[in-house]
Amino acid sequence: MSAFTFNTAPSIIVASGAAVRLGEIAAVRLGARIAFVTDAGLVKAGLVAPALHALAQAGLAVDVFDGVVADPPEHVVLEAVERARAFRADAVIGFGGGSSIDVAKLVALLARSGETLDNVYGVGVAKGPRLPLLAVPTTAGTGSEVTPVSIVTTGAHEKKGVVSPLIIPDIALLDPDLTLGLPPHVTAATGIDAMVHAIESYTSTSPNNNPVSRALAREALRLLGRNIERAVHHGDDRDAREAMLIGSMLAGQAFANSPVAAVHALAYPVGGHFAVPHGLSNALVLPHVLRFNASACEADYAELAPHAFPDMEGKATGEGFADALAALSARLGLPSRLRDVGIPQEALPMMAEDAMRQTRLLVNNPRPLALEDARSVYEAAW
Repeated sequence: MSAFTFNTAPSIIVASGAAVRLGEIAAVRLGARIAFVTDAGLVKAGLVAPALHALAQAGLAVDVFDGVVADPPEHVVLEAVERARAFRADAVIGFGGGSSIDVAKLVALLARSGETLDNVYGVGVAKGPRLPLLAVPTTAGTGSEVTPVSIVTTGAHEKKGVVSPLIIPDIALLDPDLTLGLPPHVTAATGIDAMVHAIESYTSTSPNNNPVSRALAREALRLLGRNIERAVHHGDDRDAREAMLIGSMLAGQAFANSPVAAVHALAYPVGGHFAVPHGLSNALVLPHVLRFNASACEADYAELAPHAFPDMEGKATGEGFADALAALSARLGLPSRLRDVGIPQEALPMMAEDAMRQTRLLVNNPRPLALEDARSVYEAAW
């Protein structure tokens, strides 16, 4: 067995209604002045109010930054950092989807360390220290509450990542009640995103691909594959929602240590240029990347498939796994083609060139992917 390192959040709390205990948890584990990072949609939906009430009841001072948007641009991160510094925050809570938690990670880092955003992009570049950090996911998809990754939109369309174990939250608080009101299309897209994390982690060529990540990826796929349709079509099923949250977290733990690859690399230009949500971007290219990769990891795909789709036990193939995932997306009501989300065919060469810039991801792909391959995958997806 090769040497490996496995990092994850030191503390994970899973319980229905846990968000209303946020005050007692924060008072003991964080600090007296909390920078609370979220988005305006969650505030308007009323999801944030009980958490803020719990923090107030515990006597904590809280400054709410609700300016996070999907695929957060640099200026949003910098505004949130300045707010936390002006407030003299001594801890940070990220409350929301992956974007809110990603911004909260960078607030915790930059508000304390004094580093600049430009100087922490890349793998293992951030120096720290950072403020204590608690993450509360309200979607079951990114697993950001347990990962060392924060993705920022730079310029008009490009994305860059800050990747460092320094930004793994200290506490991940998973409350399935917060996901009960998620619309079906959001539940579907974020759920497929989590499944992509598990699949790509399992087949990653990262030298840190390890038995722990692989075990977590298998269990993540089991929970996600067997509960996603129930969660989408019966959104008030608390058991299904909890299974999705835990599956998403396990997939996050897996890819946090054995990183993702070409599905994500090809999804980024889809979202960056055409404002397609990240989970849906992944879903659109997933079957086609799997078909491209199958010759290099047929055995892995055959092993993974029955965890998500029990009826494939003993007869799974890479092609069959790709077909099953495409059929799942269709049953969940997701668009199936790039053209269905308004992407013109003439944009595919430009997208392929952009995808090839995601070198930190492509290096992990089980089959080397060249520019012409990226374009072929997009053509198949179109």
